[in-house]
Amino acid sequence: MNEPFDADLLVVGMGPAGDVLSGLARQQGLSVIAIDQEANVHAHPRAAVFDHETMRIFQMLGIADKLEPATHVCKSYQFLTANREVLLDFDLTGQKTLSGWAETYALYQPDVERCLRARIAELGVPIQTSTRFLALAQDSQGVSATVQDADGVRVVRSRFLIGCDGASSAVRAALGISLDDYAFDEPWLVIDTIVKNATGLPDGAVQFCDPARPVTSIRMGAHRFRWEFMVLPNEDPASMLQPDKIAALLTPFFPVQELSIERRAVYRFHGLIARQWRMGRVFLAGDAAHQMPPFAGQGMCSSIRDAANLAWKLAHVVAGTAGVGLLDTYQQEREPHVRSIVETAIAMGRVVCMLDATAAAERDAAMLARKAAGAADISLALPDLLRGLLTETPGGGKLFPQPRVAQARLDDILGTGPWLIMRDGAPPDTDAHVFRLEDPALAPFAHDIAAWLIAHDAPAVLVRPDRVVFATGEPSMLANLWRDMLAEPARQEAVIA
Repeated sequence: MNEPFDADLLVVGMGPAGDVLSGLARQQGLSVIAIDQEANVHAHPRAAVFDHETMRIFQMLGIADKLEPATHVCKSYQFLTANREVLLDFDLTGQKTLSGWAETYALYQPDVERCLRARIAELGVPIQTSTRFLALAQDSQGVSATVQDADGVRVVRSRFLIGCDGASSAVRAALGISLDDYAFDEPWLVIDTIVKNATGLPDGAVQFCDPARPVTSIRMGAHRFRWEFMVLPNEDPASMLQPDKIAALLTPFFPVQELSIERRAVYRFHGLIARQWRMGRVFLAGDAAHQMPPFAGQGMCSSIRDAANLAWKLAHVVAGTAGVGLLDTYQQEREPHVRSIVETAIAMGRVVCMLDATAAAERDAAMLARKAAGAADISLALPDLLRGLLTETPGGGKLFPQPRVAQARLDDILGTGPWLIMRDGAPPDTDAHVFRLEDPALAPFAHDIAAWLIAHDAPAVLVRPDRVVFATGEPSMLANLWRDMLAEPARQEAVIA
């Protein structure tokens, strides 16, 4: 097929992953069409929190400063026994993050999605809502997607298609891709509320590990609060939605007359990962590729990391500066990272969801003893990236820090694309943006960057466009390695469809 393309990318599904992918790809020069089967942004929140790395990606898109006033910085995350003893206590305010933003933000998702939609429209992405994906066919040059809108059925031709269309992904179904199941399947009632006065409510998130009924609470803003109640094995999920039942559940935690309920729904918390994230020129991202229980607060974050990882690689391939084999590194890098987070979230969930009173008492005693001895049962630390387009040099696969000095932020000063930051010497020939510590642009950050280079015994670092460290070493070696690793897929035979 040699018919003209309607766009470089067709993004199916406009939740956070699809919106971020559309915006980042457009910033990097790709033409993008984004479609969604719904007419408007989803009216109710789903995700409750996101982390510093996600805010840094929002910064890349140019919306972090708009979003920050509308978010709430979470101060703590605690796991409590039925008697309110602290099993786990994560301080979310005491650590300096690599991204230069707060560790964890609570959000009202509709506001975030409206901001994302406005930004990608500003970047020139055509947004086609009330448009349903029906089918696809692909060949060695591109993808032909059949879609339906108010005017009927039509075909959209693109070089690549990304399915960001959620847990019940029609794109994944069209590809016939199955899911790995972690055998974690728990129904929970989720209640989003608006409270008149939040005085006395936790300024963060709390897991009540009560075998009589596990409960989660989280402050999502000055006046928004979420409670989640586990649906017990003998309960009918539909009965949980009745007003008298909801009132009975909420009353021990907050006066029902002092809040209004914005949403009530029963969800099943899963641990599922697609076995294949790329098939030819079609990719899965976000919930289409992975679903996880909410206990680590990383569902939306992981989806947005997918978008940041994939966007710059697609841009290189479309520009011809890398072969299509580069796109294999998307799943190579992202899947192990996601699996680690899913497994952490499930481990947390198994602590929370224990319903046997005797087993819960044993759990409490063992965890409290380990805590008293200074041991931590679970860590919120995220793994580095592995394999893919990375090296085993010191720092490879780590998120590169973003120092902040007053109102200045490193990413804003150095801009998009790959960076090669070196202590001194003549700059090598490379398509990366080269900076020396003595450059005026780096002056506010030179101390912090020099300290990072010294800690990794490195004269220079090459940072990828997603702000992950590609490699450390001598500048000329980094330039050659970056060029050769991008070129290698282009020398391989490309089997696309």
